[in-house]
Amino acid sequence: MLLEFAQWLARDVRLFNVFNYITLRAVLACLTALAIGLMFGPLVIRKLTAYKIGQAVRDDGPKSHLTKAGTPTMGGALILLSIGFTTLLWGDLTNRFLWVVLLVTLAFGAIGWVDDYRKVVHRNPKGLSARSKFFWQSVFGLAAAVYLGYSATSLPALNDLIVPFFKNVAYPLGTVGFIVLSFFVIVGTSNAVNLTDGLDGLAIMPTVMVGSALGLFAYVAGHSVFSKYLGLPYIPGAGELLVFCGALAGAGLGFLWFNAYPAEVFMGDVGALALGAALGTIAVIVRQEIVLFIMGGVFVAETLSVMVQVIYFKLSGGKRIFRMAPLHHHYELEGWKESQVVVRFWIITMMLVLFGLSTLKLR
Repeated sequence: MLLEFAQWLARDVRLFNVFNYITLRAVLACLTALAIGLMFGPLVIRKLTAYKIGQAVRDDGPKSHLTKAGTPTMGGALILLSIGFTTLLWGDLTNRFLWVVLLVTLAFGAIGWVDDYRKVVHRNPKGLSARSKFFWQSVFGLAAAVYLGYSATSLPALNDLIVPFFKNVAYPLGTVGFIVLSFFVIVGTSNAVNLTDGLDGLAIMPTVMVGSALGLFAYVAGHSVFSKYLGLPYIPGAGELLVFCGALAGAGLGFLWFNAYPAEVFMGDVGALALGAALGTIAVIVRQEIVLFIMGGVFVAETLSVMVQVIYFKLSGGKRIFRMAPLHHHYELEGWKESQVVVRFWIITMMLVLFGLSTLKLR
């Protein structure tokens, strides 16, 4: 009897040690979040349809989008629930970076939820006012930036801006500089993903690809041997973000199953704002803001197209550079089919992500 108990205890200890591996927990987090999305997706869609939580379409948008009116939205809530549950299940809950990213994600998701609620209940396509949205984004983004900024006093590597492709090239930012940069990265990425979320599946797949790549950077940054070999700053605890990135990838793929053209559900601002903020926060922690700018080139292009369009419209007295902004609408009006725009933007993102990953070694 004692021998059997000892064997059982030894097996249980070995199993516990196996589940301590970050890589295994990241894979399990991805699979768990994917399973949650696939299992509960149909239920969420039915509930959203029953409560008449449908998409309100802008009158000034492409005419082909008018058929999307009434499609269930706020499906991003399922993404956040999948990420939250999975992260709490497989993540190390003593890790402060994990909590920062998770709380920022949920906080920005709450802003998006209010915006979506106003669009659905009040039938106002513009939702929450731009001023109110930016104010709350600034509050949560600044709170995260300040916390990470003062954490940098114990981790000097957090104060440096890493320049990719150049070995040992980094610019010290100081606490104030770090906070300012982090604020703009978090809030800017949140809005960039939100602007990109305009076609079926357009935003979620690039988010999955960029998030997965950032997970690899986090794993390297949190590993003393790998970070030294690859010339990246060693940030103790950052490797745990790989679990969060695994959950993000799984939840995103589970959502894509229902969001692929023709979409059965849209993520809404509750998903887009949250996922963008998550990417920005992870990039800040692992000191890869410039690499995020590269890998998220589609998000950057979409944002710049809106900024350039607005500025040129005001300066030229009503003229436009693009037929419509964001950029994906311009290509739609140029004659590209929606599925063509989406897949081609995916391909571009894949190439940019691979280019970004090459900075791990090309230095």
